[in-house]
Amino acid sequence: MKGIEYVVDEKGKKKAVVVDLKVHGDAWEDFYDNLVADMRVNEPRESFASVKSKLKKKRKIRGSV
Repeated sequence: MKGIEYVVDEKGKKKAVVVDLKVHGDAWEDFYDNLVADMRVNEPRESFASVKSKLKKKRKIRGSV
């Protein structure tokens, strides 16, 4: 595949991949976003209403958003 190179060990087993970001930059961003989301899956959540309330108190938003 154009823009993809595999790094192999002495036995020819694939160990890593080099991605040409000029060719596959958008796909890399999606891949990276998914990795970050997977790492954060067990982090505590905050409701939209709570975030909205905090932003209103700090006058970062107004009205009904």
